[in-house]
Amino acid sequence: MSAIPIVALDVPTLADAQALVTRLGASADFYKVGLELFTAEGPPVVRWLRAAGKRVFLDLKLHDIPNTVRGAAASAARLDVQLLTVHGGGGEVMVRAAVDGAGERTGILAVTVLTSFDAAALAAASGRADIAVPGEVMRLAGIARAAAAHGIVCSGEEVAAVRAAHGDALAPLVPGIRFADGDAHDQRRVVTPAEGQRRGARYLILGRAVTGASDPAAAMARVHEELAAP
Repeated sequence: MSAIPIVALDVPTLADAQALVTRLGASADFYKVGLELFTAEGPPVVRWLRAAGKRVFLDLKLHDIPNTVRGAAASAARLDVQLLTVHGGGGEVMVRAAVDGAGERTGILAVTVLTSFDAAALAAASGRADIAVPGEVMRLAGIARAAAAHGIVCSGEEVAAVRAAHGDALAPLVPGIRFADGDAHDQRRVVTPAEGQRRGARYLILGRAVTGASDPAAAMARVHEELAAP
């Protein structure tokens, strides 16, 4: 199965998002709306994308008491988003509350370890010197599966192990996608589109590799070419 590319609308306003979507045209039909844009513009940006025939990944990384998360997931489902993130660290009960709130219309993805973290950063954030990124990703993937989540968010470095352990039971979404000749920016654990797909990613997040390009549509065409190559 080919990986599904999702373009990150990491921009501050709806006007900026509309301009980028227009430039990409038919080359992209799935977009990520994250905290910056959703905080600035709210549900109208999602409604505009859906009216334009685009699929939406609402990347809010919810982490709260289960009842609050259930309600937020239900609200996301009413917006007709296809994917929504919650933090796997919120535990099985919280993740399952999101799944219940979202129903069948919206897939819940549990965030494992952010791709901006390496081993040292994870140890510092968790206060555990013995913690390792791969083990923590697998632990949180287990929570996601037990909660019947649609999938998880992990880096390209861990996705093969997740696939080996869980097969098609979890759909991995891999951020931090960069071209082989591109800048990693603030991401620590990155892979190319082709490598992410080869390792088993179901979804790929394309950020500055596409949106920061002088010609975003041409960059997106390169993504499609990589994913279609044998």
